[in-house]
Amino acid sequence: MRRRQLVQLTAAALAAPSLSAFAQSFPARPIKLLVAFPAGGPTDITMRSLADNASKVLGQPVVVENKPGAGGTLPAQQLQSAQPDGYTVAQIPLGVFRLPYTTRMTWDPVKDISYVINVTGYAFGIVVPTDSAIKNWNDFVAYARANPGRLSYGSTGTLTSPHLTTELIAQKLGIQLNHIPYKGSAELSQAIVGGHIMAAADSTGFAPLVESGKLRVLNTWGEQRLAKFPDAPTLKELGLDIVQNSPFGIGAPRGTPPDVVKKLHDGFKKAMEEPSYVQALARYDMLPIYMDSAQYAKFAQDTFSREKALVEKLGLAKPT
Repeated sequence: MRRRQLVQLTAAALAAPSLSAFAQSFPARPIKLLVAFPAGGPTDITMRSLADNASKVLGQPVVVENKPGAGGTLPAQQLQSAQPDGYTVAQIPLGVFRLPYTTRMTWDPVKDISYVINVTGYAFGIVVPTDSAIKNWNDFVAYARANPGRLSYGSTGTLTSPHLTTELIAQKLGIQLNHIPYKGSAELSQAIVGGHIMAAADSTGFAPLVESGKLRVLNTWGEQRLAKFPDAPTLKELGLDIVQNSPFGIGAPRGTPPDVVKKLHDGFKKAMEEPSYVQALARYDMLPIYMDSAQYAKFAQDTFSREKALVEKLGLAKPT
């Protein structure tokens, strides 16, 4: 036993200087940032702005790789096989915290990710084509009640915040909708403009289509009305006690050295403060939502517990 303890202590002593030297030299090569949604949507555009800014701060390129699908959870899954050296980081959408309740999996989204920093959250809403017979939220609800299961709406994927929040709205109103999942905002926008679905629940990546007269906003999901869409009521104004802004940030593989996590945090925090990033967010009515590493880790734990209740309430939990 004493010999084993001596070997462990010796190994730890030898490792400590190498870890320290590694952290001091980090980053020495490009960093890969996995983004959970396709190129061209609001998440991709805002994260690329953040990555460009972080590249200047960290002194190495931060290269975005889009990994759409699986409700935005693929980047977090890929962290599980990545080296814990800080050179692979990932966007962590809220859907990651629902995964264990809906899918059989071998890793824990709270324990198996090193939480670096939270950077923003979405502004959401429901839109319909401008030429739709549905002119307002009352029309939407009336049609759904008169035609159970026939009102089709798209979202950015099964078990994403737009999907689950819309299903929660439907449950509270006693209506049945027909959900059609897409891989991201760009694909969803094409579907609704092309007449393939009757409505869309999404972040405000739909703003350009509203401004060009192709879509109409029926409601938004924040605490207050959005300045860009002052005529669109919030869910709370419509009698639904629901607010959804789905904060998201950046995580690294479990076991990433704390000094490396701190360097990543500090680099991305400075990147958040650049006017170009704030302006990119503003295009989609998004705001910087900062949490440091400890705050973000606690948010992950709290959200993990809260999402369990939502998934169970909607009857979407996996069989035990």
